[in-house]
Order: sequence, then structure tokens, then C-alpha cells
Amino acid sequence: MATPNNEKPVIVAFTLDFETGGLNCQDCACTQIAIHAVRIDTFETIDRYVRYIAPYNQQQDKGTTKRKILKTKYEQQDAIPMKYEEKALTYSAITMDMLESMGVDILVVAQEIIEFIKKNTIVKKANLKPFFIGQNIGFDMGFLQQMMEYADLMKELAKLVRGTVDFYGHFQPLCIDTIILGQFALSHLDNVTSYKLEIMAEKLGVELDDAHDADADVTATTNVAMVCAQRMRNTHGTDGGNMVMTQKEKSRVHFKI
Repeated sequence: MATPNNEKPVIVAFTLDFETGGLNCQDCACTQIAIHAVRIDTFETIDRYVRYIAPYNQQQDKGTTKRKILKTKYEQQDAIPMKYEEKALTYSAITMDMLESMGVDILVVAQEIIEFIKKNTIVKKANLKPFFIGQNIGFDMGFLQQMMEYADLMKELAKLVRGTVDFYGHFQPLCIDTIILGQFALSHLDNVTSYKLEIMAEKLGVELDDAHDADADVTATTNVAMVCAQRMRNTHGTDGGNMVMTQKEKSRVHFKI
């Protein structure tokens, strides 16, 4: 008879945030992505991934298994660029020059994200696989799905994280939205009428530095999730030092959500 394994499994979540060229994930570009790998028992950030994404074109055959590769000059001239709306770029303080000079090809970024998830997955049992955390995470999932579809990596992603197949046959990753966590934790308070990230942070006692990019938003989101988890566990402060508040210098004044 096999000896039972009583070792506590370490579950990892991936806190995710995109900066984008607009609100519509069907035709607006991904401009920056940040993912933190976080142990949800201690909320220690064990790894980070941050990239700017080089300008790219729409793929007219997205959603199919075979990707079209633009080869001829005619096809290149006929390509439709993704949208980079001035308002969105101004809000995130990202410029086209930055994307041109510091951006990485979206197909490379997609593959690196897959490798990042693989590297930081500690337990691979189906019910203990990683999941995603984010502020208004549905928005970010749309852009993650765009990226993975363009790179033909949705099936690979589905093997690595928890999720379900919807009515249309599309894989939907399991996500935890910090807006919902905040509503659980704060909706009983009379003076809470919004669940923007900075408002929840103030009410939950999370210190926010000035923020500038997706990586800063991820840090703040992880800390909000951590405090909500502390309340669920009936703990105060840092539970004897077992839960880790992530700190990072930031430079943007406002959060978008």
C-alpha cells in the first residue's frame, strides 16, 4: 500500500495586466503585458515577466488552426494595422517610438508567456493548476486570447491552466477578479461606491506608489488580492510574516480601473 503524501501542495496564480491600444480586443493592439507568478499561500511573488509588444497587423484568419504568413510585398501592403488609439497611448504613457524600439514580436511574447507559465507551475494536478488574477480581468483575458490565437497557442495554454470549454467550444481560463473580491470585502461599507483599484487599496490599507505601466498595476492588484485573502483567513497584518506585501517603485498618477 502506497504511503499517503501529506505534503501541502503549493498553488500558483498568475496576476496579469495588459496595456493596450484601445478597449476592443478584436482590433486594438496589445502594447505591454506584465505577469507575476504568485504563491497563493504566502502571496510571495516568485517570478515576473514584463514586455512591450512591437506594432503588428491584424490577422484576418484568426480563430483557425492555420496561420497566414505575409510573404509578398502585395500582402504586406494590404495588411491592416492593429489600432493604436491616441487616448489609450496617452493614458498608459506608451508611445509608438517606445514600441518600435523596445517592443518584442507578439508571437515571441506569446511563446515566452507559455514558457513562463510552465516554469512557474509547481503542482500540475488538474484541480490545482494555476489560474489568473486581475483587476477587471475579463478585459485582459480578451487580449490574452487575441495574443494566443494569433500565435496559435490557445491549445497549449489550455493544457497549462485551469479553465473550461464554453458552449462555442472555446477554452476559457479560470480567472479571479479583484473587483469581485473587493465587493465581497467592502460592499457593507456605506462610503464605498466604486471598486477602482486605488479606492479599494485605500479602503483595504494597501499602500500604492505612483504607477506607470502594466507591471505596477500587477503589483497593486496582487496586494489587493492578498489583503482580501487575509480577511478570508481571519488574519490581521501579515499573519506572522507569512504573507508578503509586494513593493515596487511606480510613476503613473491614476489607475485605469
